[in-house]
Amino acid sequence: MKILVINCGSSSLKYQLIDMENESVLAKGLCERIGIEGSKLTHKPAGKEVFELEQPMPDHKVAVKIVLDALVDKVHGVITDIKEIKAVGHRVLHAGQNYSDSIIVNEDVKRVVRECFDLGPLHNPANLIGVEACEAAMPGTPQVAVFDTAFHQTMPEKAYMYAIPYEYYEKYSIRRYGFHGTSHSFVSKRAVEFAGLEKENSKVIVCHLGNGASISAVQNGKCIDTSMGLTPLEGLIMGTRSGDLDPAIVQYIANKEGKDINEVVNMLNKKSGMLGISGVSSDFRDVQKAEREGNHRAKIAVEAFVYRVAKYIGAYTAAMNGVDAIAFTAGVGENDGTIRGCICEYLTYLGVAIDTEKNKLRGEEVLISTPESKIKVMVIPTNEELAIARETLELVK
Repeated sequence: MKILVINCGSSSLKYQLIDMENESVLAKGLCERIGIEGSKLTHKPAGKEVFELEQPMPDHKVAVKIVLDALVDKVHGVITDIKEIKAVGHRVLHAGQNYSDSIIVNEDVKRVVRECFDLGPLHNPANLIGVEACEAAMPGTPQVAVFDTAFHQTMPEKAYMYAIPYEYYEKYSIRRYGFHGTSHSFVSKRAVEFAGLEKENSKVIVCHLGNGASISAVQNGKCIDTSMGLTPLEGLIMGTRSGDLDPAIVQYIANKEGKDINEVVNMLNKKSGMLGISGVSSDFRDVQKAEREGNHRAKIAVEAFVYRVAKYIGAYTAAMNGVDAIAFTAGVGENDGTIRGCICEYLTYLGVAIDTEKNKLRGEEVLISTPESKIKVMVIPTNEELAIARETLELVK
């Protein structure tokens, strides 16, 4: 069975066509600048030349049609008929408290996604546009929503409840939701297998470290806590997001700078984090280069990021009363041995010992702890597209 995986942003559309017989990627690609001048498709069919097409894409419906045309093209295509695609799996950011599992899309599901627009204003509207564009282009083909928040719905009340008046939870469902759920689910399951643990007796901490970053505590296969909150702004220091801070800072800056709350929150989302501290970039590679060149603010940014991750690992070890495995994933987690090594220097009290040579490897599934280490520390490359395809297959097979 062939499954198309779609991840729609406000002006982009990423896709993969996966043959679930052997989980091979038949084609993948990206539509950029949808609704903006200079729209472009980059299509990468397996075993063939990369195909690039610059063509106006006024909306996502046009982008989906261009993708489907590329998939069946006589030269660049990988299938002969769109009907070979038996289902489409969509990454959808937020479902509030409504769904704890992936679901086949119907009108009720679309209503829930719409109702969560204010919880995911950048992602949810684009995600829904992608679903409806595929419905229009492929009538009768099942569309499956795989929610970023679903994996974290197993958190207990003590982990997800904020200490604000309870009426706001009742009125507006204000609570911790967590994000990167597809990645945390995929990596935690693989970590259990890779470490040779029993799922029903396992304590795993997943560190999804990229431009967006989050950590989860997964006990016996279920998430019991995660660092992102009502929105992806809480938790770790990220590329441009502040992560945890004193909420009174929002009011303080608003008063001092004559800004409204929306402007301050926008600053916390888009101008803070590694970029805000370093003044250099939101890209970890650029910040580390500046650090090596003697930039003190860049040094603070890197050290603060590492420190925050180590603090969360310590907290989640306490929350689970122990930890069996720690898995690093995503862009920084998979490729930056220096950052991993610095984080693990804080964990020697747990008996963590790192193999410095193995820790130099980039983007590979590898155990980076020594045989003597009391905790198994590993790198597990995330594969959110495959995870979405697997969830989709389960619902339509």
